Amino acid sequence: MSPTGPAASDFPVLPAGHVTFLGAGPGDPGLLTLRAVEALASADVLVAEPDVLGVVRGHARAGVSTPELAVVDVSSTAAGVPVLRDAANLVMEAAKGGRRVVRAVSGDPGLDGAAGSEMLACAAAGIPFEVVPGVANAVGVPAYAGVPLRDAQGADVRFVDARTASDRCWTEIGASDATAVVSTTLDSVGATAGELVSAGRKPDTPLTVTVAGTTTRQRTWTATLGTIAQVLKQAKVLPSPDGHQPVIAVVGERSSAAQRDQLSWFESKPLFGWKVLVPRTKEQAASLSDQLRSYGAVPHEVPTIAVEPPRTPQQMERAVKGLVTGRYEWIAFTSVNAVKAVREKFEEYGLDARAFAGIKVAAVGEQTAAALIDFGVKPDLVPSGEQSAAGLLEDWPPYDPVFDPIDRVFLPRADIATETLVAGLIELGWEVDDVTAYRTVRASPPPSDTREAIKGGGFDAVLFTSSSTVRNLVGIAGKPHNVTVIACIGPATAKTAEEHGLRVDVLSPEPSVHKLAAALADFGAQRRDAAKEAGDPVTRPSERRPGARRRRTTT
Repeated sequence: MSPTGPAASDFPVLPAGHVTFLGAGPGDPGLLTLRAVEALASADVLVAEPDVLGVVRGHARAGVSTPELAVVDVSSTAAGVPVLRDAANLVMEAAKGGRRVVRAVSGDPGLDGAAGSEMLACAAAGIPFEVVPGVANAVGVPAYAGVPLRDAQGADVRFVDARTASDRCWTEIGASDATAVVSTTLDSVGATAGELVSAGRKPDTPLTVTVAGTTTRQRTWTATLGTIAQVLKQAKVLPSPDGHQPVIAVVGERSSAAQRDQLSWFESKPLFGWKVLVPRTKEQAASLSDQLRSYGAVPHEVPTIAVEPPRTPQQMERAVKGLVTGRYEWIAFTSVNAVKAVREKFEEYGLDARAFAGIKVAAVGEQTAAALIDFGVKPDLVPSGEQSAAGLLEDWPPYDPVFDPIDRVFLPRADIATETLVAGLIELGWEVDDVTAYRTVRASPPPSDTREAIKGGGFDAVLFTSSSTVRNLVGIAGKPHNVTVIACIGPATAKTAEEHGLRVDVLSPEPSVHKLAAALADFGAQRRDAAKEAGDPVTRPSERRPGARRRRTTT
């Protein structure tokens, strides 16, 4: 159990015939609570609103039933209030059948939507239920937009749903100086502003409008009640077929442009909204994609290399047995795939990390070292300088017959030659068993829409982590468009990219995927700062391509 938080067993498991009303938050999956994740993991049935299904589905167990809340009143969709299949009946039917049900709604069950009526229906039917609060849309979205609703002096805050607000409600808000947080739709913002002005608010009252809040599609406009309609028109946001999108508008002095410029932490991330292509295997791309998301990017993983077992496994089998029988003094891992290949052989033979006892372990690269630690093996040697075969050789000790009882090194590798490392070890006096642990083959082409996005400039950047990723991506999907920012992990990779006709914009200062992502983030920040200093709008690289639609609502 982690000392910093509760274990899963500390949470109660849902009883059979039970309903959990769960708030999924405004859209950012990271805003789910620990209790929400636990409830999802034990659910038999997941009844989720369409816009939050993607947020919660990944935390549900395999095989969970997800009945669809289909729209039954098409005409209501245009008004932004789609009428869905009767969720209460779905929920109660499943619970009465003895199943554990999670009813997931956007935002918070008590503040957003109509979950209250479903709770009353459960209570009337004698069905036990619980409520797991979520981050309400009207609270989470302003926080991500850089608009605090209260300060040290305090202030009244009023939450209003413009679709159901009465004349009396508008009159009360218009006569007060309270901060008003209004849930409405994009094409109704002008009418909402008009209601507030008519009710007594001054036309120069600051106003922010945020669409797709807490997601990387978030976009916020700052204006006043009197100018918001013109601002949206000038930004070519309206009129639009997407005008029915829900928005959160904050009315009051805390929405002032000067303050929001200082507090807009989310939309000012260096790669905010950038669609970044990560051409690596899914396992390799996971931590890199997480880092890109922390910079505000939307990573898109496209495998360019598939890893397969060696054609003849006997050599690998002999080497693994040699580890157990004391044949080797050292084993050197040059990639995560090599660690994975040896680990799979260990599991096949019923071995674990204890088989490395008495063997010195070397690793090239932070990810390779992390994979070994995850296996339960702490590397004895990681290059202090360049993370490469050459860097490893710089720190590798020469063979000493007095202190080294065994003179042999096991080198599990891909089916690609490693002459530099083998020759260097031999020169240091070691014998090397250079063993093919896995094969790398070109992956299958990605879907057609991904190929078109690559060639047509739909991606803002692509990260190349080796020369082979350059060759393989171009081979299976085509050459990235010239507006796409090309980032390379080192000089050799950059040279390969240039040989394929690509302009290299970013070069990592060190051969590390995380340093590469950080270098791309620095590039994005400099690009953003330059645009602001020039008084130009901040745009993504993909918005520069010919014919690109500048849809501000999806930035």
